[in-house]
Amino acid sequence: MTREVTPRAAESGAGATDVFRQSGKLQGEADIPPERVNLLAGELIKAANDIAEKHAVTYEEFNILKAWMIQVGEDGEWPLFLDVFLEHTIEDVNTRHREGTKGSIEGPYYVPNAPTLPSPATLPMRENEKGTPLIFTGSVKNTDGDALTDATVEIWLADDDGYYSQFAPNIPEWNLRGSVPVDSEGNFEIECIKPAPYQIPTDGATGKLIAAADWHAWRPAHLHIKVSAPGYELVTQQLYFPGDPHNDDDIANAVKPELLLDPQPNDQGGETVVYNYVLDAE
Repeated sequence: MTREVTPRAAESGAGATDVFRQSGKLQGEADIPPERVNLLAGELIKAANDIAEKHAVTYEEFNILKAWMIQVGEDGEWPLFLDVFLEHTIEDVNTRHREGTKGSIEGPYYVPNAPTLPSPATLPMRENEKGTPLIFTGSVKNTDGDALTDATVEIWLADDDGYYSQFAPNIPEWNLRGSVPVDSEGNFEIECIKPAPYQIPTDGATGKLIAAADWHAWRPAHLHIKVSAPGYELVTQQLYFPGDPHNDDDIANAVKPELLLDPQPNDQGGETVVYNYVLDAE
């Protein structure tokens, strides 16, 4: 794959860490009972000790682990590591009660307060933005089938080189990011590009682990979506494209059959995908 920019993992990781710090989700702001902390932290520590006992972990391996964990922090890659390897389970546990649209992981590259664009919308793009033109359209309803006319669809995606604005150099701040309120009938239409598959950053600590374990670092091409409406549960998604070679071995293990799109050629020389949302009441 040809790359025109070469962001470093540490720069991307630092950006993801800064976004998380600004999100208001830091542990010091959470109200988690000590009993819950004791349960979760205790079982995590026990699991680590059980692994050391079961596999007779050596001091060399233990010291490599410590050095690697330090490097993850210095590279700012804890958001990347946790989102890639753990978030899919957290998402599943927290949304399995829903009757409506299935969700997926958020990932480390969400940035709030993207520009608001009326539907039909065209995402901010560079002149002659590379990639197949894509129209993403659909509707937002509740589980009773009523249109949610005050819903908003947020969307962000990697460019044709696999990079996200605000996490790689030489890309305009809000490139391929937008927040689109639905129209008076609960419908939306968003013009963008078809994103490319990409590797998560491999020159930092997470990449070193992937290489040492002989894993691959590829994510299939996907659109990132958040759909919200007052009084309804937020749906966060990644939507995927059929035929991608990494749909079956996504490093983040986030692909679900319900999240596969069905692109169709359109008369504008690109593709159109239709995806309709059903939100659960809070």
